Amino acid sequence: MRAQTAALVDGRLLLDCGPEVPYAASRLGRSLAGVRHLLLTHSHPDHAGPMALLARHWAHRGEMLDLVGPQQALDVFADWVGPDDPVRPVAVAAGDRLQLGDFEIAVLEAAHGDEFVGPGVLYDVTSGDGGRLLYATDTGPLPASTLAAVAGRGYDVVLLEQTFGELLTHTPGHLDLVTFAQTVRQLRDNGAVTEDTDVVAIHLGHHDPSPERLSQRLAPVGARVVADGTVLGTGRGHDHGDGDGRDRDRLTAPVRTLVLGGARSGKSAYSEQLALRSSGEVTYLATGVGGDDDAEWQARIALHRSRRPANWSTQETTDVATVLRKAAAGSTVLVDCLSLWITAVLTGCGAWEAADPATQDEALRAVTAAVDDLVEAWRSCPAEVIAVSNEVGSGVVPATPSGRLFRDELGRLNARIAAVSDTVVLVVAGVPLHLKAGDPAAAHPPGV
Repeated sequence: MRAQTAALVDGRLLLDCGPEVPYAASRLGRSLAGVRHLLLTHSHPDHAGPMALLARHWAHRGEMLDLVGPQQALDVFADWVGPDDPVRPVAVAAGDRLQLGDFEIAVLEAAHGDEFVGPGVLYDVTSGDGGRLLYATDTGPLPASTLAAVAGRGYDVVLLEQTFGELLTHTPGHLDLVTFAQTVRQLRDNGAVTEDTDVVAIHLGHHDPSPERLSQRLAPVGARVVADGTVLGTGRGHDHGDGDGRDRDRLTAPVRTLVLGGARSGKSAYSEQLALRSSGEVTYLATGVGGDDDAEWQARIALHRSRRPANWSTQETTDVATVLRKAAAGSTVLVDCLSLWITAVLTGCGAWEAADPATQDEALRAVTAAVDDLVEAWRSCPAEVIAVSNEVGSGVVPATPSGRLFRDELGRLNARIAAVSDTVVLVVAGVPLHLKAGDPAAAHPPGV
């Protein structure tokens, strides 16, 4: 079960209140009796549970409660407020600013909502002691107006939604692990998130992995997941790593993803979907050069070209390592594919024609040197990188020496790239299976 999302600030301000939130507070030993300001992000029922006001009425609370949110969310609560109840509805929209007690509130635009629930909003909260919190659920990739509004804020805590986890094909209005990472990078780039900001993934959905695995997936972007009821501190000096700064060195580390699959498995389409979520420049690195006299091959290339957005740049080359070294931080490079790359390397090194063991050993040493160079470029590339490769080792043993050579060298290449990748995905019949998630290897791995 995934719990409903809410945040209690200083015991006095409650962000969202789904039907189960009061019970969750009770189980966790947190009283809501001191809440004077209830801020709603939108009217979806997991965020707006009006029976809480009926319970407050039964308890004969006499203190004024500010009920803040978009009008559609306030409408959900309207019938649950008694005629003499001390509840003050305050309708807000993106761009509004208000003072609630000693809290300064900025209302921000969310990429969430429709004609039935109305627009969703996010909240920038500054407490009386100067602590700053960004509460960002529910939302898809942040709108330009929100990114501009939070620029330079240097939040102490960012609570950022991460609903769809490993599911990358979903309805808009939420983030997944890919768009979450991109959003965190945007917030770092504009100064909303600093090295001292505690970034916590919230609103976890059913497509998220276990907390342990999710923690591994979040670590490369400097975010974490916490248990329900966790108390978060604000202000300078709070520590979220190992205390010696090594965690912070990874905060802006780019993500490296290897996507494997058989022929027509959907691996290229999946990789292109990953690249489509990039907020920076995308370079499509096509390694299938040549073949001008092969009509069927040219038709395959044309199909791939037709799927690419017009704003992507394409480079047709087998010099992948040089392109990776020259890539700009914040950009994305999609390599399609390593299978064709190793084919070109085997050709260039004369491995196919090697007739005797001594000649073949020399050719394979040259192949290994080329793989070493590619692995090092992949490991140190400042951009986000995605590579596609075939998984060819699961079938029968090839009947020819050249077939066995290709199978063996591609298997070794895949294993070495996987060792220095954050994420490894195997696509089977169009379904992505996550084989690896976590930090990349810290050192150059040995040959396999």
